[in-house]
Amino acid sequence: MAKIKVKTPIVEIDGDEMTRIMWQMVKDKLLLPHLDMKLEYYDLGLKKRDETDDRITLEAAEAIKKFGVGVKCATITPNKDRVKEYGLKQEWKSPNGTIRAALDGTVFRAPILVKNIPPAVRSWKKPIHIGRHAYGDVYKNCEYRVPEAGKAELVYTNAEGKELFRGTIQDFKGPGVIQGIHNTDKSIASFAKACFTYAYDQKLHLWLGTKDTISKTYDAQFRKIFEEEYRKNWEQKFKDAGLEYFFTLIDDTVARIMKTEGGMLWACKNYDGDVMSDMLGSAYGSLAMMTSVLVSPQGFYEFEASHGTVQKHYYKHLKGERTSSNSMALIFAWTGCLKKRGELDGTPEVVDFANKLEAAAKETVESGVMTGDLMLVAKESSTNQKVYTEEFIDMVAKRLKKKMD
Repeated sequence: MAKIKVKTPIVEIDGDEMTRIMWQMVKDKLLLPHLDMKLEYYDLGLKKRDETDDRITLEAAEAIKKFGVGVKCATITPNKDRVKEYGLKQEWKSPNGTIRAALDGTVFRAPILVKNIPPAVRSWKKPIHIGRHAYGDVYKNCEYRVPEAGKAELVYTNAEGKELFRGTIQDFKGPGVIQGIHNTDKSIASFAKACFTYAYDQKLHLWLGTKDTISKTYDAQFRKIFEEEYRKNWEQKFKDAGLEYFFTLIDDTVARIMKTEGGMLWACKNYDGDVMSDMLGSAYGSLAMMTSVLVSPQGFYEFEASHGTVQKHYYKHLKGERTSSNSMALIFAWTGCLKKRGELDGTPEVVDFANKLEAAAKETVESGVMTGDLMLVAKESSTNQKVYTEEFIDMVAKRLKKKMD
């Protein structure tokens, strides 16, 4: 059978550890046998980032701007232990954070639902999507370890050198820590526009939660800009579509989310979205059962694995031991990328292939064949069978081949 032609190159961003091993398996067994595609390859493995002084991360972001669509494997954000382990020059920044900043993107995540893995929260009947503001907060902070008693102040000086604000953060009586974070109206406005657009396209209610009763300037600005975007561009569209935009305090949002049936987009600030997306992934079955896409207001898309590099399994793999690592999020990163590429290129056969691959992956799990993480949460069945990493991908490949035939 002739391979399906992918018209425009796809930016492929490789990663680290066990996800890098699975990434190659997915390409070799599920994609390359069926697709004729040109890949613009960037290796964001930790050693390569160190060798290039992290320039390759920015180059990957520029490539996504050039070609419009990219797909990314999970990568390591090094701490001091990783610096020592890999012999790095320094603790390089999160590549995800670098790419998000370069693309001014918003991260949207949603669970991969299968019939035999019920959500941990009984009331959830529909997927809850997360919209994570991928700029600022602690990910682009300035922090300092206070060594002794003294005064910490927040100072703002305008471009002309005039001091416009000075406020006391804390009068320290001894050692402590301080942290400064920021955001911009432009980035928050892009986030708001992206969330309303995504919610409208996906026919989802949109919820926003901040703590503006405490953070009367920082958090309040999110509420203000979202309200302005809604009133100006979306209020009538949402009403006509039967959709709701809803704001409440972040703690109330969490309480309400636990009792709802789902079916909304939950817009979160950067740190909130980081934490809550992992919570939702685990509650829906596994962190490897989440889709993730970075959407830029300029129309660029980066699909990625929503979890980490599976370090413990990688160490087992290096010892020659077999692992049972879940590749669903990696598979769906590729299918999401292919669907968007096919949509932009006007090649429905590419979109159809991606849909068949998603169906093959979900049907494999629903047949009872799954990795160890899902065995812990799946409904009990005599057909349940724990398989190793490569075995699961092989089973998906068999189902996909039947669909393609």
